[in-house]
This record gives sequence, structure tokens and C-alpha cells, in this order.
Amino acid sequence: MSQSYMVRPLGLALALGLFPGMAWAELAEGAQLPDGSRKVGEHRYKAPSGYEETLKYYKVIYPVAAYPRRAIADRPGIRGVHLVNPGRRGFEGLNIYEANDEVRIYIVPEQEVVKPSKKKVTDRSKRR
Repeated sequence: MSQSYMVRPLGLALALGLFPGMAWAELAEGAQLPDGSRKVGEHRYKAPSGYEETLKYYKVIYPVAAYPRRAIADRPGIRGVHLVNPGRRGFEGLNIYEANDEVRIYIVPEQEVVKPSKKKVTDRSKRR
């Protein structure tokens, strides 16, 4: 049997779904969302799992060393973290927060940079 017809072990494992921790994720506005997230508003998504599980997911997808985090809320019943996207391709960051027993993800949209217009400077003394 030639090698072109042999099933490779990794291909077989992927085909059989032997890696259950690896789920396909969806992209929204350039940001990756956990599989099963659903849109609840403009730039807002409800996470399918709890707060800690969602943070673990994002530690794998967006490593802390490359995507810094900072706390945005820490009050009774409300927790939140802002994840900075240093590349700023598609989105500026993510706000991951828990309130009212729900975990939400807000995609901070990329701000358009307005370049100052170049005004033609004229010197009145040269006009005469």
C-alpha cells in the first residue's frame, strides 16, 4: 500500500474528534469568541460558560504576555477584565465581565484614526 492511501494518526484523531478541548470558535469583528457565544447587542456577546472558564479560554487564545489585562470591575456581584489588543487589527480590546449571573463579552471596536488635514499655509507678505 502506498503512503498516499495510509491514514495518518493525527488526521485520524482529528477526524474522530479525539481532541474535545479544541473547539472551533467564531470570529466577530476580528475577535475570537468561545464556541456557543451568542450576540445580545451591538458588539456584545453572551459567553456559553462561567466567568473563570471564559478567562481560561482567553488565556489560551490571547496569551497574557502578548495581550495585557487589567481589572475593570471588582465589586460584589460584578467582576470584569479588559484585554488589550496591541495589534489593534479589527478591535481594540475585549471587556469580559460577569454581572447578574451572566458572563458577557464586549468587543471594543477599533477607533478610526482621523488624520489632521493639511492646510495650505500662505504667507500674506509673499502675496504682494
